[in-house]
Amino acid sequence: MIARENPARIAEIVGTVVAATPGDVDRIVRWADGEQRAWAARPIADRLTVITEAAARIESAIEELAELLARESGKVVGDCRGEIGFAVRYLRWVVEHAPAAYADRDTDDERGRIVEQRRPFGVVAAITPWNAPIILSVLKIGPALAAGNAVVVKPSPLAPLTIDRVVALFDAPIRAVHGGPETGAALVGHELVRKVAFTGGAAGGRAVAALAGDRLTPTVMELGGNDPAVFLDDATFAGDVMDRLVMASFATSGQVCMAAKRLYVPLARLAEFVSSYREAAGRVLRTGDPLSAGVTMGPVISAAAQRAARALAPPDAIPLGTFDADPATGYFVRPSLVVAPDPDSPLVAGEQFAPIVPVLGYTSEDQVLAWANAGELGLGASVWSADEGRAFAFARRFEAGFTFVNTHNRTGMSLRAPFGGVKRSGWGREYAAEGLAEYVQTCVIHAPAAFRPGAEPGGGPSAYPAH
Repeated sequence: MIARENPARIAEIVGTVVAATPGDVDRIVRWADGEQRAWAARPIADRLTVITEAAARIESAIEELAELLARESGKVVGDCRGEIGFAVRYLRWVVEHAPAAYADRDTDDERGRIVEQRRPFGVVAAITPWNAPIILSVLKIGPALAAGNAVVVKPSPLAPLTIDRVVALFDAPIRAVHGGPETGAALVGHELVRKVAFTGGAAGGRAVAALAGDRLTPTVMELGGNDPAVFLDDATFAGDVMDRLVMASFATSGQVCMAAKRLYVPLARLAEFVSSYREAAGRVLRTGDPLSAGVTMGPVISAAAQRAARALAPPDAIPLGTFDADPATGYFVRPSLVVAPDPDSPLVAGEQFAPIVPVLGYTSEDQVLAWANAGELGLGASVWSADEGRAFAFARRFEAGFTFVNTHNRTGMSLRAPFGGVKRSGWGREYAAEGLAEYVQTCVIHAPAAFRPGAEPGGGPSAYPAH
């Protein structure tokens, strides 16, 4: 049994789920495999109707689900409501775009006839993290089910409760299994799992890749980022700009893969930036119980996360915002800004996943670009400038899967724009057509012109294109 505590009130047990044994995983995967063929044989319109109905059920339960998610994850209830609402909108987007994405392509011309089918893999294993468990699961569930796959979801044991309820709202071949690494290994390594979709940290990604590679199981991964936010020398530090930047760093207590984790400012304007940033934090940043009105940042996820965050903050860290919390009764960490740390320190060089943010002054664009592109994580970035053309030109030089201009937050993400990473950050392409394509494989039926009925004899090898 897995008992989940409330990170804001650690004496409170929010709920429990049953931990799956390897035998349980085997039984559930075999059930999913048995159901998948009948599911795939249904017209896509039927499958999309099921997804539409699930989206409506999730939407009708959004208040209850948001409160549960806030209690198990420590995320502010308004952010939980926003996450679940976005998941509903994403499911409806899948329903709108899946028919075109999964339709056969039939070409019949002088070269012959080719039918390109978009066919499901079979059973998809979805391994998802705790920091945004609903949207990061639905990004996999929606397209996988629409394409005709069955899905087995393994959420993090740090946030298993809400996604367990969401999965139950789908009248489709989908189940959740709960547990730690042993459960994940049994799922990823199962002989009937035909595709693995993973979002999480680098260590988990390596373990998943090793298991999947042993069976040559295809994977889609998004591993995280240490996202830089670069202010060019003409950038404004006006109130609304800084307000958005502060929340881009401290939403979900900084525990977001695409948070603004490293701030770079012209050295000559560093003092001005720090002053503006502190003022903005005073306006928008209030740490406390995530269910309380006006709170914009809750606790970190666990005692281990609390210890790690404290270790990152040097004695001269600048405390930010209003702090209405007791670190003795919840996993709260005072949000802080660290000015001019060592660029090679863990706070700068690693993905801190904590409400401790560094700001560094730079002297040239070449220097800041080298700093921003340092490291093996390349998920996202942002560039800020009064000249949008200049910002786009600079953004082209980032080694990042996506770059925001004059913002750095999730509200700027469009369903039209895929995101992923370069270097070792993973190549996830969720939120867009690329995400739909991850859950089908192309199978071709080909009748070369030379061998079709009525073709002149002797066509033979000449029917094949030259290379």
